[in-house]
Amino acid sequence: MSDDLSPEDLEDRLIDFAVRVGKVADALPDTRMGRHVTDQIVRSGTSPAPNYSEGCAAESRRDFAHKLSIGLKELRETKTWLRFIRKADLLPAHRLSDITDEADQLCAILSKSIHTARTGGRRS
Repeated sequence: MSDDLSPEDLEDRLIDFAVRVGKVADALPDTRMGRHVTDQIVRSGTSPAPNYSEGCAAESRRDFAHKLSIGLKELRETKTWLRFIRKADLLPAHRLSDITDEADQLCAILSKSIHTARTGGRRS
């Protein structure tokens, strides 16, 4: 993962992730469990992109870190739903590996951005 990812590139990745989450949701079975998981993963998986976009217009570093923290929490929730889908055999594991990897990468990127915003770029 390159350190020179532009804000626009990251926002595009988050939007692409949301689109992929939508496709996972559409592939879930039309059962009580499938519908419940669909609602949950759509909510959590589509919110990081707008939270990041809001963060980019933040009034301070603290506000920026807060908005990104919300996006990170939602990404982590989405990762949990992806694990649940796999463990409940709602979709085959091979259909979830790429999106799970992307969720991991996006979590790492947002975590690093939050840390940088909170420390002012100072090394710990």
